[in-house]
Amino acid sequence: MREHFASIISSIGEDLNRPGLLDTPDRAAKAFQFLTRGYNQTLDEIVNGALFPSDSEEMIMVKDIELYSLCEHHLLPFIGKAHVAYIPTGKVLGLSKIARIVDMFARRLQIQEQLTVQIAESVQEITGASGVGVIIEAKHMCMMMRGVEKQNSSMKTSAMLGSFRTNQATRNEFLSLLRS
Repeated sequence: MREHFASIISSIGEDLNRPGLLDTPDRAAKAFQFLTRGYNQTLDEIVNGALFPSDSEEMIMVKDIELYSLCEHHLLPFIGKAHVAYIPTGKVLGLSKIARIVDMFARRLQIQEQLTVQIAESVQEITGASGVGVIIEAKHMCMMMRGVEKQNSSMKTSAMLGSFRTNQATRNEFLSLLRS
């Protein structure tokens, strides 16, 4: 990867021998590996058995989970937050695991629409919840730094599974909790 970054830097007309760029290909390769570390993680490793018996059948929501991802079209960042809720049916997921699931999928080349669905489907698969709702709101550098250059634009996506899709009261409760 280091050689590819060196080639990219050279191809824009920069001198790889100037002091500020001497170690840039190595640093860029390490940064890119970190930014895409989700490819080296699995759902089983992330959850790591943190699924606990529970009698709760009420909505559980983790709000404002920071996320950082790279747009698969331009390799530019999108930055935002995810809100994840589910209704358990006999077991609950360790709190930090929801944020880790968000991170695992966000740290892959992505589009926000797919990221939202991946998180929802994973929480559904792991917990067997009767419903899952995920909303992501993010700012995309590909919209802000290039192309239309719209600095104040943001994108919101949602994925509603099970009772979040079929029961309007459940969906309304989720949306109400988001506003509070």
